[in-house]
Amino acid sequence: MKKMSSKRPAAWFETYGCQMNKNDSELVAGILAEHGYTVTRDLDHADIALINTCSVRAHAEQRALGRIHNLAHWKQCAPGRKIVVLGCMAQKDRESLFDEIPAVDLIAGPDAYRHLPGLLKDPGRACDTQPDSTETYSGIHPLRAPHVSGWVTIMRGCDNFCSYCIVPYTRGRERSRPFREIEKEIVQMTSLGFREVTLLGQNVNSYHDGESDFPGLLEKIAANPDLKRIRFMTSHPKDCSERLFEVMGSNGIICPHLHLPVQSGSNRILERMNRGYTREHYLQLIDLARTSIPELAVTTDMMVGFPGESESDFGDTVSLMRTVRFDDAFMYHYSPRPGTASAKMADDVPQEEKLVRLNHIIQIQHMISREIKSGMIGSIRQVMAEETSKQSGSEWLGKTGGNHAVVFPKQHIGPGEIVSIRIESCRGFTLRGTALAAPGHESSSGRIRHQDIPVRQSTPI
Repeated sequence: MKKMSSKRPAAWFETYGCQMNKNDSELVAGILAEHGYTVTRDLDHADIALINTCSVRAHAEQRALGRIHNLAHWKQCAPGRKIVVLGCMAQKDRESLFDEIPAVDLIAGPDAYRHLPGLLKDPGRACDTQPDSTETYSGIHPLRAPHVSGWVTIMRGCDNFCSYCIVPYTRGRERSRPFREIEKEIVQMTSLGFREVTLLGQNVNSYHDGESDFPGLLEKIAANPDLKRIRFMTSHPKDCSERLFEVMGSNGIICPHLHLPVQSGSNRILERMNRGYTREHYLQLIDLARTSIPELAVTTDMMVGFPGESESDFGDTVSLMRTVRFDDAFMYHYSPRPGTASAKMADDVPQEEKLVRLNHIIQIQHMISREIKSGMIGSIRQVMAEETSKQSGSEWLGKTGGNHAVVFPKQHIGPGEIVSIRIESCRGFTLRGTALAAPGHESSSGRIRHQDIPVRQSTPI
């Protein structure tokens, strides 16, 4: 009798878009692992290829579509191979993807991942994009690659309905995970060697599990003695509170980094975007945050070319950039997303002008970022050793609490250690330095006191 093969089916992932999508890919990997699948990094050894997609911007969508088209040849090379499309584009386009890309076998939206093992057994095509307003993936353990830093999703969905954004339509309304579930996941992560977590949500500031709001959640998570750092994203300016800044400023385990998307510096455009705040309110938040949080680094998202954006509106964005002096920014031009409110507006800024404006703010931000980093030369920063530098096996690549990348000699420093680094130079946008001690400037609990670190201020432009 012929012996049956015991080979476990292998899954290969490619992820587009935000950290939430990356964490979702880990979640799907965990679900498949519980049902007998392995995960491979080698596409040629895979039985199923899963593409986790993003629809926030047209560019990410086009890249994912191109990749899926290219996978058609891979599928033909071996019988039984399947192509699976996950994520926001799967939810938005649904069965129309079958017509556009005949090689696709399975489509699953962000609320359908528990169903994947059963759907993969279907010999034909399958599509599951049924919204589930209660799904938080309770009890599922994401399958993570070994590292010192990882993501934890604390809430799903969004209630803001910014006029340009597809997320509320693809990920549904807001729902928060109970603290006990989040706590259990983080305990499991620290037992595997993770020392830093980034809390994820479309708007973490609106987190509430019925007992704790977001500042309260941060305080609870910070009590974990095995964690060294906590980060979070993304914050929405209309929901940022003074209480949040107080908690960040008084607790050294919470990194002094605030990602606060502004999108535009023009009140008129912010209103058209349905952002729920004004330029003045945003600037007040930045002043309050910097007063409350020593060593604070501020990053943002900025969009140019939104429908109706005049030269004056664009000038307001440029002046806000120069006023705030962001450490870094994600910058992009507007592209209409079908189904959103702004898609009904006249897309009246020419593409050529959008690119001119985008290139202009990129140049300004690069100049500001270089000046901020140059101003750090000579200072001492607390840096976590995260991974081996791509340029040299004898050096670590790590980050400051403010999320600035730093390269430094490994010496006898282990992964996950936080060390005092004297910043000596800046090459491109990467700082380089040397460890003074391992690990230094720490409290007895291993928590970093950011206020103990000297700062060199850069000159405003």
